[in-house]
Amino acid sequence: MEPIVLVHGGAGDIPASRVPLKLSGCKKAVNDGYKVLAAHGSALDAVEAAVRVMEDDPAFNAGYGSVLNLDGEVEMDASVMVGDRLEAGAVTIVKDVAHPISLARLIMEKSPHVLLGADGAKRFAINHGVQILPPGSLVTEQAKEALAYFKKHGGDFTEIGCDRKKGEVGTVGAVAIDSNGLLAVATSTGGISGKLPGRCSDTSQIGGGSYADNCYGAVSTTGYGEAILRFCLAHAVVKEIASGKTAQRATEDAVEAMTKQFNKTAVGRF
Repeated sequence: MEPIVLVHGGAGDIPASRVPLKLSGCKKAVNDGYKVLAAHGSALDAVEAAVRVMEDDPAFNAGYGSVLNLDGEVEMDASVMVGDRLEAGAVTIVKDVAHPISLARLIMEKSPHVLLGADGAKRFAINHGVQILPPGSLVTEQAKEALAYFKKHGGDFTEIGCDRKKGEVGTVGAVAIDSNGLLAVATSTGGISGKLPGRCSDTSQIGGGSYADNCYGAVSTTGYGEAILRFCLAHAVVKEIASGKTAQRATEDAVEAMTKQFNKTAVGRF
């Protein structure tokens, strides 16, 4: 089977000045993911590698570059899933970890749980040798400016930023199929600028931000998190595929149904 990896760098109205940064970041992510597949690595290895690239890139809202909550802190969410046995791992409200996506995988592989959060996730990370960064290490000037703008002007709580005038940010993700036919998905985010401390996003919820089933497909979403979470969008897309629709039609129909229900939209990568 021909291996394939797809990535997304978030949704939003991207200023022209930032388009090259987004494109170059996505290209590097997909190239690194495909190198894994070309070397006969697994789909899970590939999506993790791709997302790690974007977590290191301040052009994206994940890892370094994450937006800030109302207290000015970075709180991140991430999830992974593999489609053969429906195994999954996720992390929410995690701080001071460079690669939440790798922590999510570690939870899947080294714990009896699917989702760990906040101090429990941090303790798990420390116990498994994950480096904890000094507080504030993931905070960027752009994130500070976006939060300041939100506090002054308000705005829509969306994953594409606090306001169009202050630039876009968005959840990142990757899906892949390897030469053995294994499907995997990985999704990572800093959430929404100006969110309440302790907010859990759709990205941390299996079926919302991520879902993979070898029988049908793998999906990573980005957009208005609260709507995605309530609609279980990633799972909804997979169920549409299961009904016999193409991936494109399934995605369009699920997003359209969610938008009609909540008047909020999203983008899916499948």
